[in-house]
Amino acid sequence: MMWWQGLSITGSLAVTGPIGVAIAVWLLAGKSWRLTAAWCALFGIGMTLVVATKMAFVGWGIGVESVEFSGISGHAMRAAAVFPVACFLAFRSSSQPLRWLATFAGVQLAMMIGVSRVYVQAHSVSEVVTGCLLGLAVAAVFIWYASTERHMALSRLLVLLCIPIVLIAPRVEPVPAEMWITEAALYLSGHDKPYTRDIWRTPKSPLR
Repeated sequence: MMWWQGLSITGSLAVTGPIGVAIAVWLLAGKSWRLTAAWCALFGIGMTLVVATKMAFVGWGIGVESVEFSGISGHAMRAAAVFPVACFLAFRSSSQPLRWLATFAGVQLAMMIGVSRVYVQAHSVSEVVTGCLLGLAVAAVFIWYASTERHMALSRLLVLLCIPIVLIAPRVEPVPAEMWITEAALYLSGHDKPYTRDIWRTPKSPLR
């Protein structure tokens, strides 16, 4: 159980958020303006979709009962976006086999984080799958675009930026992102209480 908890924490906003910022800083340091803009836009789109689906359920009860989908998993999306990209960029100047092996290792780590979210009962399978697919789409589009960039510097520096984040961030106070989303959803919907999965477990009247 501790193993899965550790993996789950690795996908938290306290870890993946700073790594996402580290990627942007690395790109800025290398004066890769277009790649910086592309990364920020793609990661921002992914985060927006996660927040939008969660708010839709919490505030209005919009979800898919048949597969227990109440919002895209943020842990899975962020992990699938940042770890493959970070590994790709860190080994950008290496040989092609090593570069793609590192990227694949990032994908595998992201998948394990996704599995951990199901194992610790934080998300349903459908929520994790959609999160992983969205995050991998963000990573794939960025990596494809970055592959066309010929002049990139400071490759190994990204590793030095990310290692302290992975080691220190899990020990800091968790970011209350879910609380913020709930408060925003309730404010916009005008409801007093958030919708939860309990609405799918409440017996329905046969007359409805």
